[in-house]
Amino acid sequence: MTFGIDTPGKIIAVHLNYPSRIAQRGRTPEFPSYFFKPASSLAPTGGTVERPAGTALLAFEGEIALVIGEEARWVSPEDGWNFVSQVTAANDLGLYDLRAADKGSNVRNKGGDGFTPIGPATIPTEGIGEGDWRVRTWVNGELVQEDTSDTLKFPFGQLVADRSQHMTLEPGDVILTGTPAGSSVVLPGDVVEVEVDAPNVPGAPTTGRLVTTVTQGETEFGDYGNTPTLSEAQQVEAWGSEADLAAARTAGHATDLAAETAAASTAGPLTDEIREQLAGVAVATVSAALRKRGYTEIFIDGVYPNHEGDAILGTAKTLRFIPFRPDLFKEHAGGFNAQKRAFDTVNPGEVLVVEARGVPSTGTVGDVLALRAQVRGAAGVVTDGGVRDFAAVQQFDIPVFSQGAHPSVLGRRHVPWETDVTIACGGAAVQPGDIIMGDRDGVIVIPPFLLAEIAAEAAAQEVEDGWVADRVAEGHAVDGLFPMNAEWRARYNAETGKA
Repeated sequence: MTFGIDTPGKIIAVHLNYPSRIAQRGRTPEFPSYFFKPASSLAPTGGTVERPAGTALLAFEGEIALVIGEEARWVSPEDGWNFVSQVTAANDLGLYDLRAADKGSNVRNKGGDGFTPIGPATIPTEGIGEGDWRVRTWVNGELVQEDTSDTLKFPFGQLVADRSQHMTLEPGDVILTGTPAGSSVVLPGDVVEVEVDAPNVPGAPTTGRLVTTVTQGETEFGDYGNTPTLSEAQQVEAWGSEADLAAARTAGHATDLAAETAAASTAGPLTDEIREQLAGVAVATVSAALRKRGYTEIFIDGVYPNHEGDAILGTAKTLRFIPFRPDLFKEHAGGFNAQKRAFDTVNPGEVLVVEARGVPSTGTVGDVLALRAQVRGAAGVVTDGGVRDFAAVQQFDIPVFSQGAHPSVLGRRHVPWETDVTIACGGAAVQPGDIIMGDRDGVIVIPPFLLAEIAAEAAAQEVEDGWVADRVAEGHAVDGLFPMNAEWRARYNAETGKA
């Protein structure tokens, strides 16, 4: 049981495999999927791993690693285990801050130097079955992961067989077989230990503990490639659950993005001054100012407020649905899916804008989700689909603009797909951070870089329109008054001090 692996030609890792992790992620794969890790990511036991400067979400994943003993090509699942000569422990470390950069391939977030500690000893597989193994992980001496290989959705033999359909597996190649629930974020100074053993086999062979200490890096990533980003959804996935993230925040180990957003709101485009300018300004007036600048496709058509007199003003957070398909719904609609993530991470002052492809015949927001958005301080919800529990949603204070009521639940017409991306809602393109403004006339989208000049012009126009309306009420004809000719303009300037 000595560590005798030469540098492997291939390190192949499985995305999801343990049922406990699948339940946590909320998506069930039909078949295994994989990514490669470079040989330069290997690290010995007793080593260190650097959390790069500018990152916050380095997460561990204790795993059982298979070492291929002989060349395997086109082998069957029943025979696949026979091509595994040794088993050892591995830690599949990754940076959630860089996960979006190479989604699926994991090149940046899991390919860093030292991101694949392995060892310290290997266990020969002779006489041990593929379901006899156990993996355990400790962080700073506390057991945080424990599971066994007999629970796997994709057994070891299937993994070997599947890979051998596409490439020749060579002696020394390593397959990382997935991590159970319990993976979470580690901080500089933390010590992670992973052990794989076969506790029910005579002699209870073990790899011993694979020990890795986290250190803090000093060199930040350059701007010539993807740089780390932080979102609420990333933090929830990295820490493992909302409860774990909340505990980390209490301990001062995680960022409260909502609080930071609220604190920084005055530095964004929608300042208190601009809010004051737009108070009482009609959406119709703002739309006219946008039309002058060539923005005519900025209307979210077909949506109406759930309360008469409702108005919305806030920055956009987006959610996208795609057309229903049973296999995609099974994979993407369970657990903490995109719809739940959007409502659970909307920040104070944001408007959650939902692309439901203009389909009114299914619910896209219900009472629980609308209440969650209200509790989080959202400025409103806009969906070009339907709202279920409509009467209950009407009882809430939060403005909800939609095509109306529909009783169906998720899964009739839609699959919740992704958040925080550019969407098409009611015929308008909406990007995260766009300004959403709505009243009884409808909802429009204002590009942030135009907000200040649009607000100033629309506020001035609203005052002018009010003055004109007063003159019409006095009995004056609209000809020459609306719009004002030179004579009326001179009178307006004199009476309002514009001269």
